Amino acid sequence: MLDSFGVLAITAVSLGVVHTLTGPDHYIPFVAMAEARQWSIAKTMLITFLSGLGHILSSVLIGFAGIMIGKSLQKLTLFETARGDIAAWLMIIFGLVYLIYGVKKAIKNKDHKHEHYHLDSKHHSHNHCHKAEHLHVHTEGKKDISAWILFTLLVFGPCEPLIPVLIIPALKNSVLDTVLITGLFGAATILTMLGTVLVLYFGVKKIFSAKLLRFNHAIAGGTILMSGLAVKIFNL
Repeated sequence: MLDSFGVLAITAVSLGVVHTLTGPDHYIPFVAMAEARQWSIAKTMLITFLSGLGHILSSVLIGFAGIMIGKSLQKLTLFETARGDIAAWLMIIFGLVYLIYGVKKAIKNKDHKHEHYHLDSKHHSHNHCHKAEHLHVHTEGKKDISAWILFTLLVFGPCEPLIPVLIIPALKNSVLDTVLITGLFGAATILTMLGTVLVLYFGVKKIFSAKLLRFNHAIAGGTILMSGLAVKIFNL
């Protein structure tokens, strides 16, 4: 028979995995931006890890603060739900803005045909795109802040399951149990995020054709927008 801590440990790990897999905001934005911004797998994993860590720690701090000032479980859960609504709207806005940016960029970088005529009356044509030719002009001096945006969105997002999982052992005045249960939940969440992003990262690389490369930013924005809408509509 499992004791109460064993039950809580299994529950924490299970909630961490399910909470992550059913929340598209935990992995889809990272895969979408990695493809759009051409992040390496190492950079993508690092950003995902740090964002997941911030995501967990923000709710841990809120949970401990609630315990210290005597807030009820219901009030803490309501506060986390409100954070979730705000985070979902921020993701929707970011996705929409990035989608518009991507569409404009795709139109600007549309391939066009160049005709070449020679003195012997022969001529030939070839498709041409200014994207690669002028890449150094448009990107020089600009910093990629998309990673910080994703980090902020996930840190601001709630971990609703963490509050009851954290409060239960805390109410029994067991600091060690609280730390261990929180650690298990956090580890399960972050490892699931990393595993899911890793699988999708290479999956997207295989199916993303060269013809779609021009639309990578628009696709990323649309994907993040849909993720935000899914979180908002279905309370994921």
